Amino acid sequence: MRTRFIHSILQLRKRLWAKPALYCFLAVVASLLAQAADYWSAGRLLPEITPDTIQTLLTIISSSMLAVATFAVGSMLASYSSASASATPRAFALVLADDVSQTALSSFIGAFIFSIVSIVALKTGLYGRGGLFVLFVLTLAIFAWVILTFVRWVDNIARLGRLGTTIDKAEAAARTTLRERRMMPFLGGLEKTQRTELRGVRVFCDDIGYVQYVDMKALQAIAEDHELRIMVDAMPGSFLAPGRPVVILDTDEDPDEKIARRIANAFVIGENRTFDEDPRFGLIVLSEIAARALSSAVNDPGTAIVIIGRFVRLFSAWARPVEEGERTEEIHDRVIVPTLELAEMFDDAFTAIARDGAGTVEVGIRLQKAFLSLSTLDFPGFPAQARRHSALALDRARDRLPLQDDVTRLERIARLLA
Repeated sequence: MRTRFIHSILQLRKRLWAKPALYCFLAVVASLLAQAADYWSAGRLLPEITPDTIQTLLTIISSSMLAVATFAVGSMLASYSSASASATPRAFALVLADDVSQTALSSFIGAFIFSIVSIVALKTGLYGRGGLFVLFVLTLAIFAWVILTFVRWVDNIARLGRLGTTIDKAEAAARTTLRERRMMPFLGGLEKTQRTELRGVRVFCDDIGYVQYVDMKALQAIAEDHELRIMVDAMPGSFLAPGRPVVILDTDEDPDEKIARRIANAFVIGENRTFDEDPRFGLIVLSEIAARALSSAVNDPGTAIVIIGRFVRLFSAWARPVEEGERTEEIHDRVIVPTLELAEMFDDAFTAIARDGAGTVEVGIRLQKAFLSLSTLDFPGFPAQARRHSALALDRARDRLPLQDDVTRLERIARLLA
């Protein structure tokens, strides 16, 4: 289980500056470490490379990489804008975290820094015979890497920001988070039931925003240090507002300020929801994309139908039996965690589509067929939730569809769920 510190480090991969900064550091280190070959006894046996030869290659790289990096930033910004406009602003984080684009931009900037540092070192006579040969090999390797990265990036940028790519990324993010929660349904803690539910003192957090991460290891340590049992009340994705506790303790005595501060520090609060620990957020983003496609300004029911199929795939993966050894055993036996409600997941996925697509018969048919498929899955609650949403979608369609024949087609499918 990750700690809050490790979680914060992992979040750096989503920052556009993090990977370029790392590549710049590695470029400077590589340029300066080439000198180490001068202290190698076999360095004098290496082929002799003139500084002018290396400087010519480095000059080519330095004069071109800055322009390429600028072009890459412009192309990425256009893709980000396209993703926000055609899909939903909540999908921006997925496009921003695209690994191929980040690697390409980092490679271009890193190659530029490498060339500048190496040219300066050459002019100062830093390298001997061995160092010059190693620097020459490094320059050729970086040049080849930049070419391969550019070719790969051009193929990726042609699709980045397109609606289909954004849907794929949102589905992949939702699938990953759902799988992780399926393997660890209570984040390594105990399930909240009528027997384990706590009704003691409530602990609040001063921050207002969305819970992005809960440090279960820290909560377990607090519980062990003070002989407490802790029930998490604000799961990742919950909005913390005044009056909303983060945890409930099995005591009627208010904890001292130090304990309350330690408990609050176990929660990462941010302005926006994230995909990492929040399985429902991926479903919401996909639903928002479908809702925008069904708006009168876009009028693209085909996209909504595609996303309904993605939901069937995601819920089918959620219903897949957990293999022996896949589920993580309880390791935080003093922390109680509520389960992820299946009804809320169905609401997140299908409510907006059923509402905005009520007047489109093809969307209604696809919804009813999706509910019929989900009702056949052998998982507790699936048949009941499928029937509930089938009835809701049918009621909305009755109010919006002008032709009785269309309503009859939907009713015929809906009766199969009864």
